[in-house]
Amino acid sequence: MEYLNFIIPALLFLFLLQKILPTKGVRQMTTVELKQELIKKEVQFIDVRTTGEYKSNHIKKFKNIPLQDLSNKVSQLSKEKEIVVICQSGMRSNKATKLLKKLGFKKIANVKGGMSAWN
Repeated sequence: MEYLNFIIPALLFLFLLQKILPTKGVRQMTTVELKQELIKKEVQFIDVRTTGEYKSNHIKKFKNIPLQDLSNKVSQLSKEKEIVVICQSGMRSNKATKLLKKLGFKKIANVKGGMSAWN
């Protein structure tokens, strides 16, 4: 029974680590790299923050699709074009990239640090 004192915390740690680690196959970009990406026309820019957060401050080229609505609005996105995802800190956008990956999107980038890192 003592092994449970080790196994349960280890499993919990691995579960939590999986939630915050970047998704395999998703490009992680800095806000400096994002500034260069914004000139591209073939890229889809998605902001997964709430509508209120988006209205208070957003980057012009980004379309607001809140994370909780992403599954229902994924048909608005092209699987042929790259998708760049941002949120406030990078956590929700990381979740969004995992969802997009599961739904068959191949070209996905997450903005590390999100709007908090944007100058």
